[in-house]
Amino acid sequence: MRLILTCAFLTEAVPLFSLYSLLFASSGLSGAQISALFVLWCVTGIVSQVPTGALADHFSRRYAVAAAGLLQAGGYAVWTVFPHFAGFAVGFVTWGIGGSLFSGSLEALLYDGLAAHGAQEHYTRVWGWETATGLLAQAPAAGAATVLYDLGGFTLVGWVSMVGCLLGGLVALRIPEAPHGPERGDDEASDLGYLATLRAGFREAMSLPKVRLAIIAVATLVAFDGTEEYFPLLANTWGVPTGWVPLAVVGIPLLAAGGAALSGAASRLSPRWLGVLLAVAFGLFGVAGLLRAPAGLAAVALGYGLYRLVEVVASARLQDRIDGAHRATITSVAGLGADTSAIVLYAVWPLGQLVLVAVLGLLMAVALTRWLREPS
Repeated sequence: MRLILTCAFLTEAVPLFSLYSLLFASSGLSGAQISALFVLWCVTGIVSQVPTGALADHFSRRYAVAAAGLLQAGGYAVWTVFPHFAGFAVGFVTWGIGGSLFSGSLEALLYDGLAAHGAQEHYTRVWGWETATGLLAQAPAAGAATVLYDLGGFTLVGWVSMVGCLLGGLVALRIPEAPHGPERGDDEASDLGYLATLRAGFREAMSLPKVRLAIIAVATLVAFDGTEEYFPLLANTWGVPTGWVPLAVVGIPLLAAGGAALSGAASRLSPRWLGVLLAVAFGLFGVAGLLRAPAGLAAVALGYGLYRLVEVVASARLQDRIDGAHRATITSVAGLGADTSAIVLYAVWPLGQLVLVAVLGLLMAVALTRWLREPS
């Protein structure tokens, strides 16, 4: 548990998180080019998401998480050395593959670790802590970003961010991994090679209605995480000076961490109440989008906190519906869906920005009630 939380902290305590969209803009990239980079990031995830999940199931989830930290660090190194569109694109591809290795692997590592001790009912609470830890890490990272930017500009911010990700990967190597698949005596999985593992996991994700609906819910919800990439740009557009942007948006991950930490208490909420909370969250986004002032960041923070609470609970319900040895693969299918949906979000963002996202989110709140309903 402690090692997983430490890994989460190090991989999210990245000073560059709060500044990289501004790095792109300061390098001369247009809004359309920045959105194109985000789309490339998503496409990379779409291509690599499920194959890397199957790799984690077939070989090692722990090593998949460690490799993710290495690749993420490599992406930041490329950005720092080659700060132009091509360099940013290569860095996003590298980071995208690393993110795919991380996605699904950590959830499976944690859930099966708890299940090995008969404690899987605590997954929602523990995953909420993991999510909260990652979000809280963004607060000191934002403060560090302001100091590092003043001392050495984007270059120093980039190198420090790279070191943090490398440390996170090293910590991941020490996380104990519960046996899964063949080691657990799973007859179905015992003789599967890599490609067979991939096919079996994908088949389970698509053929079981209870799993398929939960995947759709999680994939659509997680896609809205993409709005986070635009928060620094919004703050800048709404009148916050560049050097103060990291501190201006620091309240957003803090309230998001609070929402994630409360997910254990919210784990028994009905799908209807989760839909209500999500509707309130996106209603606050809409208010902020109409206000278009620094004060609107408070509404964004509160809305993002409620959104994160619902996202963690929905993700935990997906894990509860998965049986067998293909947990990382199935979770990666949800990640694939999230990356696909995020492309839509990035494509429509220039049309209506936060207000349009709010409208889409309200529609999602209505659909969530059905997707998370317990199968009969």
